[in-house]
Amino acid sequence: MTPILMLGAGRMGGAVLDGWRRAGAYQASDLMIRDPAPGPQAVALEAAGARLNPPDAELARAKTVLLCVKPQLWRDAAAETSPWLASDAVIVSVAAGVKAQDISKEFGGRCVARVMPTTAAAIGQGTASLYADDPAALARAHALFEPLGAVVDLADEGLMHAATAVSGSAPAYLYAFVEALEGAGMAAGLPEKEARRLARSTLTGAAALLAQSGGEPAELRRQVTSPGGTTEAALNVLLGADGLPSLLREAVARAVKRSKELGA
Repeated sequence: MTPILMLGAGRMGGAVLDGWRRAGAYQASDLMIRDPAPGPQAVALEAAGARLNPPDAELARAKTVLLCVKPQLWRDAAAETSPWLASDAVIVSVAAGVKAQDISKEFGGRCVARVMPTTAAAIGQGTASLYADDPAALARAHALFEPLGAVVDLADEGLMHAATAVSGSAPAYLYAFVEALEGAGMAAGLPEKEARRLARSTLTGAAALLAQSGGEPAELRRQVTSPGGTTEAALNVLLGADGLPSLLREAVARAVKRSKELGA
C-alpha cells in the first residue's frame, strides 16, 4: 500500500503524521506529501527521507492517496493530482460530508474509502469512523488508521454525517466544556491557575476512568452523586430541560446539517 501520498498536511494531516511516527507505522521513505504550506511534521519527515511536494511525474508511484485537504478544496486537489496517479491507487478521504461517489468521480473512478478521524490520532488515542463499499478500500483505511487509535466501521455512508457530529467534531465540545468549567470556577472565587488545574485534571482523570473501567457513564455518574449532595444540585441544572441533553441534541443536529451542506 506504499508509497502513501498525503494531500494536505495541515492540522489533521499533521496529527496523522505525528501518530504514524509515534507508532512506527511507516518509514519516512514510504511517504509523499503535497502541501503548499506544509506544517512542521511534514518538514521534519522530509529531513528523514519523505518526499515533500514531489513533481507530478512521481505521483504515479503512489499506491494510497490520503486526501486531507479542507472540504472546500478537495476538487482542486483531485484535479491537480488525478491525471498523474496510477489506475489502481486507492483514495482515502477525510473530507467531511463529501460522498465517496463524488470523490471517485473526480479521481477518475478509483476506489474510495471515507474516514472521519480525530486529532488525538497524534498521540495514538484517536477515533476514526470508516466507510467504504469496496473491501479493499476499507482494508486500506484500516491499515492507515488502526495504528492511530480506535476505528469504527459504518455499514451505511449516510451515517458518516452523524459520526462527524458525534466524534469528528466532539473534541471541540469537550474543550468548550473545560473552558466553561474553568470560567465557572473563577466566577465562584477560585484563582485562575487553580481553576484551570482543577478543571483539567479532574476531567482528564474522569475520562481515563471511563476508558479503563469499561463502566457505563450513567452508572459512573450515579456512583459520585450522593442524594441531596452538591453533585446532585449541579446535575439538576446540567440535566434539566434546557441542559446538556437538549443542548447536545441540537448541537449534533446542526453539525449533521452542516456536514450535508458541505457534501453538496
